[in-house]
Amino acid sequence: MAMHPDAALVRQGYEAFGKGDFATLAELMTADCTHHTPGESQVSGHFKGRENILAMFQQLSDLSHGTMRVELHDVSVDGRGHAMSSHTYFAERAERGIGLEMKGGLFFTIIGGKISDVDECVADIDEADAFWGQAE
Repeated sequence: MAMHPDAALVRQGYEAFGKGDFATLAELMTADCTHHTPGESQVSGHFKGRENILAMFQQLSDLSHGTMRVELHDVSVDGRGHAMSSHTYFAERAERGIGLEMKGGLFFTIIGGKISDVDECVADIDEADAFWGQAE
């Protein structure tokens, strides 16, 4: 059985994120894509436009000194332009002496074969906020 195109798109995005391949990530998003990150940390908020989303991804990498990685567990689709992923992400902030392992997921809206909106959910918003910290 062939993989649904929306599931393949999401999997391609996870693969590109894992490699730090921002050029491929940019190609997978609409120019006005929005990414909603929960919580009150310095990486929380509503990021509008692929350049702002990629800048936030770079900030995650910078804050974790390149240690952030995501293990994709599953992708589910509805066949109507939506996909949900579940994953576990790992990161370290050595300067603060802390690490994080957290389950989460993303809800994607896909239009014309590109990601147009991403809503992120995490298992523990307070723990994620404490890990990423406030703006420095």
